[in-house]
Amino acid sequence: MTLIQELMNQANVGGLLNPTAIKRFTPAEIRETIQTLVATEQLALANALGDAGLSLYPHSEDMLAISSLLAMTNQDWQLAVELLEELTQVQGDKTPPFTYVMFVRALRCNLDPIRALEVAKQGLALYPQQVELMAEKLSLDDFSDSMMPTPTGYQH
Repeated sequence: MTLIQELMNQANVGGLLNPTAIKRFTPAEIRETIQTLVATEQLALANALGDAGLSLYPHSEDMLAISSLLAMTNQDWQLAVELLEELTQVQGDKTPPFTYVMFVRALRCNLDPIRALEVAKQGLALYPQQVELMAEKLSLDDFSDSMMPTPTGYQH
């Protein structure tokens, strides 16, 4: 039985997500199921499965990645930042450009442009030709330039 079938069976009988049943599935299978649920606009179930999967596999790249995307979808920027920070730690020097882009955007939405600029620079150090990271950095450079005091002490 697939995870989606298992979830539908549990939902039909009014059951909550059964961690024992979910634990039979790999983080990759849980991630794929969450993607399917989001694509079919079953966000409540996707979020519940994301929470369950993250509690079962707290350091899994699959669970951190999909849970951070769910947090962004839910506009829970603080959670997205925390999950993406952990994801980049888990992935280390193998962090893909997409993770850096999402991390920068989550930081921007969490109103932390200085840290967003730092993360954009980190990503560009590994992927100097990545267009989205370059665009994010330029946008953040413009923002930080506008926040710098002028010689008279006023911002322009």
